[in-house]
Amino acid sequence: MFPVSRRKNPVQFDSSTTALVLTDPQNDFLSPDGVTWELVGKSVEENHTVDHIEQLLVAAKSGGYGVFVSPHYYFPHDHQWEFGGTLEKKMHEIGMFDRSGPLDLAGFTNSGADWLLRYKPYLEDGSTVICSPHKVYGPEQNDLILQLRKRGISKVILAGMSANLCVESHLRALLEQGFEVAVVADATAAAQHPELGDGYESALINFNYIAGAVLSTKDAVQQLAV
Repeated sequence: MFPVSRRKNPVQFDSSTTALVLTDPQNDFLSPDGVTWELVGKSVEENHTVDHIEQLLVAAKSGGYGVFVSPHYYFPHDHQWEFGGTLEKKMHEIGMFDRSGPLDLAGFTNSGADWLLRYKPYLEDGSTVICSPHKVYGPEQNDLILQLRKRGISKVILAGMSANLCVESHLRALLEQGFEVAVVADATAAAQHPELGDGYESALINFNYIAGAVLSTKDAVQQLAV
């Protein structure tokens, strides 16, 4: 069982100032048909990540909380980059999150870049904020922080994929921008690689060192319902 926050004053949720932020709730991470399933599938299943993300969506929508998605898309011009990190290169090699173009949705539906089907009623309800895509791991290249600021959001409940990459990078960026952030530790997962190591375990260590709170889905849902 992951360690949850023992801080005396964990993040207090309020629908006027708090939002649920999801990173990469997409097929390539969360579906058995996704291109990363061989690496992340065991972690996703052990954490019940797919169910937990849906539970957060239901609770946030029911409680009147804003939901913001920071998606990951790669377009043909992104494949012209001349350098990148280890997993960044791998994502390009395997066609992860590929789309035919920023103005073209041909082949998008049910592709690896599309939402997991069970999330579509929540993400396509007309009120969820779908931000522009982030390109490596963090939100520095998209409009997530602008969208949060313009809605008066100062606190974030953070979940999604994957723990030690996009979730942790979003956590760090949001903290540096002055947001108070609670991470939902069983509503994420990560790659487990025989040489690179267990990404989920490494993320948990950093979550506990730097997040405002580290919560279970059960605890987060309870707080959203208050």
